Amino acid sequence: MRRGKWQWIAVAWLVSISLVLYVFHFLIFRDSRHIFLWSLTSLAFLPISVLFVTLIINRLLTDRDRRARLQKMNMVIGAFFSEVGNELLAMLAEWDEDVAALCPLVMVRGDWDAKDYARSTRSLAGHGYDVTPGQSDLLAVKEFLGGRRTFLLRLLENPNLLEHEAFTALLRAVLHVAEELNYRESLEDLPESDIKHLAGDLRRAYAVLVRQWLEYMWFIKSAYPYLFSLAIRTNPFDRDASPIVQS
Repeated sequence: MRRGKWQWIAVAWLVSISLVLYVFHFLIFRDSRHIFLWSLTSLAFLPISVLFVTLIINRLLTDRDRRARLQKMNMVIGAFFSEVGNELLAMLAEWDEDVAALCPLVMVRGDWDAKDYARSTRSLAGHGYDVTPGQSDLLAVKEFLGGRRTFLLRLLENPNLLEHEAFTALLRAVLHVAEELNYRESLEDLPESDIKHLAGDLRRAYAVLVRQWLEYMWFIKSAYPYLFSLAIRTNPFDRDASPIVQS
């Protein structure tokens, strides 16, 4: 209510200043006709002024803000893959029964263009992402995600990710896997039905991880070539990957 009151006060002040200036103009030049014509001309130009401000300037400012948010958002996504995503992808790829079919789609090269990324993204939809983790594998995931739970929760609270629904869904899927495993005090002698349930949770996270990783690779290719170079050399799907730059 107080905010609305101040807005009305501001309107009253602006209108009063305008009237005072009109009166001052009349007292000096004694030409009401000129005031009327000038006011009518200004009023006629008002729609064009509104059009220019709202559709052009506002669009430019919106685009600039969107690019700034995109930069911050992808910095957060990059931190996720550095701390969690890449290693988790490598683990899941080890348990993927059909990883040989997936590798050609994610073995990103430096000469890939937009068509290559689009083709791989479309082909990913046909992959099954079937993983068959053993008891030791589930324990490894539990320990890995358990040590990074706080980091994942902080990412989920980041306001820069509010507009990125796909990555938010990825965080939820990974956190759900961590919660499922954390609730089980022991992973020994789990029934086959429970192992199948956990494999389904891992498959959901795996599918979203791969898509987001490929999208992130496309972004850093043009925005941050030095990050792209390292990402190629440490591709989680390449068992022979090495950060060492070979001649």
